[in-house]
Amino acid sequence: MRNAWQAWQELSGLLLPVACAGCGRPRTELCTACGVALHGALARLVRPSPRPPGLPAVFAAAPYENAVRAVLLAHKERGALGLAGALGRALAGCVRAGSGRPGDAGPLLLVPVPSARSSTAARGHDPVRRIAAAAARDLRSAGLPAQVLPLLRQRRAVADQSGLGARQRRANVAGALELTAGGGRLLRHELLRHGLLRLGGVVLVDDLLTTGSTLAEAARAVGEAVGVGRESSEHGVCRAAVVAASPTAFEINRN
Repeated sequence: MRNAWQAWQELSGLLLPVACAGCGRPRTELCTACGVALHGALARLVRPSPRPPGLPAVFAAAPYENAVRAVLLAHKERGALGLAGALGRALAGCVRAGSGRPGDAGPLLLVPVPSARSSTAARGHDPVRRIAAAAARDLRSAGLPAQVLPLLRQRRAVADQSGLGARQRRANVAGALELTAGGGRLLRHELLRHGLLRLGGVVLVDDLLTTGSTLAEAARAVGEAVGVGRESSEHGVCRAAVVAASPTAFEINRN
């Protein structure tokens, strides 16, 4: 069923009139101006306020507003799958900015933050995993080894985050993520094999940072799996990269 849905999305993109997902300009899926807004600037370190405990360093490509917001929503909610390449390029820039590692330090392991199964089924695709795959291809084409490891899963249901404050979001996702069966062993193997434990070899990836609660929970799950406890960011195991972050996260980090 999912393959049929993807085929329909791709076919409809060929047959139906195309307009820029960011501004509506006709005859292009993403115009030059909106592409520049998405991935035309250097990725920046961002920080939500308040910063949730355990949140690793997070790099973002652009503020979540205007054209960037529209492009992310078109890909995520309306199945504009052709935008994955541009979104992946933006994410790849954030991964590079936050890696801080020599070129021979081994591959970057991109770990997507998982969506709820019901959300993935309703959308017909996993937007974060798709963007992560595009980012890994972009990194490899630039000579930087990278692979996507979808190791995380939800172990309990969480409420819809929209409308929740920072404290409510932290409580909502606390303990909600875990590594898949065998995921912990695979991750430890990759980290030890390439000596990445203290080089930020694991990069948590997501499409959007708002309060940082979900990324902090993902870092906790990864840290416990590799035996460094809850504060994996303090041990240099995790970094994080997102396509966009709330505008306030950019403004706060200027101070």
